[in-house]
Amino acid sequence: MRWPLIPIAFLAACTGEANHLGNPLLLPISGISTAIGNAAYDGRRGRVEVLVKSNHPALMSQIMAGSGPLLATAMETAGIPPSERAARIIQMQGDIGLYQQSPEALVTALMVYGS
Repeated sequence: MRWPLIPIAFLAACTGEANHLGNPLLLPISGISTAIGNAAYDGRRGRVEVLVKSNHPALMSQIMAGSGPLLATAMETAGIPPSERAARIIQMQGDIGLYQQSPEALVTALMVYGS
């Protein structure tokens, strides 16, 4: 006689109200989509990291100059929209001291600026 309570409990949890977990019946799908999204981000970050660490001195010069092919490639790889690149270069120029000391900080900034 208690077995009908389990489906009723699941259905009661499926409200349209906002909560931090979402619909519990969709958690497996949400988990899969999160894993796919994380894998895509990790791959993109890895490509940006290799590019930055392999070309760090040249990237520093191009950031200071305001443009360059490596900088354009790094921004493209990070997913920074073309319409935002000029503003992001100005921001990176303001933090150039940090990026000269830490290539990882530059990787992080590019990924944050990327979409």
